[in-house]
Amino acid sequence: HVQLVESGGGSVQAGGSLRLSCLASGNPIRSHCVGWFRQVPGKEREGVASIDMDGRTTYLDSLKGRFTISKDNAKNTVYLQMNSLQPEDTAMYYCAADRWGYCSGAMAYWGQGTQVTVS
Repeated sequence: HVQLVESGGGSVQAGGSLRLSCLASGNPIRSHCVGWFRQVPGKEREGVASIDMDGRTTYLDSLKGRFTISKDNAKNTVYLQMNSLQPEDTAMYYCAADRWGYCSGAMAYWGQGTQVTVS
């Protein structure tokens, strides 16, 4: 079992940057795949990025290299660095973790979300 708490969201101008943090407690993140998702009203939730227990990463293709996911196992924290933000990036961003570590199944644990607004 793992509990996740996101932070770092806020309002920025187009072209700005934010770094989101996902602090985990319970199980260590080194045992899980952790991903970032985002959702806006009226649209389907989409996966943004993930990092598995071995540090391998995946990204939503449309991000075009603007976002970077990383983790610090000692701090039990996963980060999402977001650069060159655009209005279409506005969404509620959620951190989630799977059960087995290789991003091969559904996410089992979810944070409460942090809002990102780009004007």
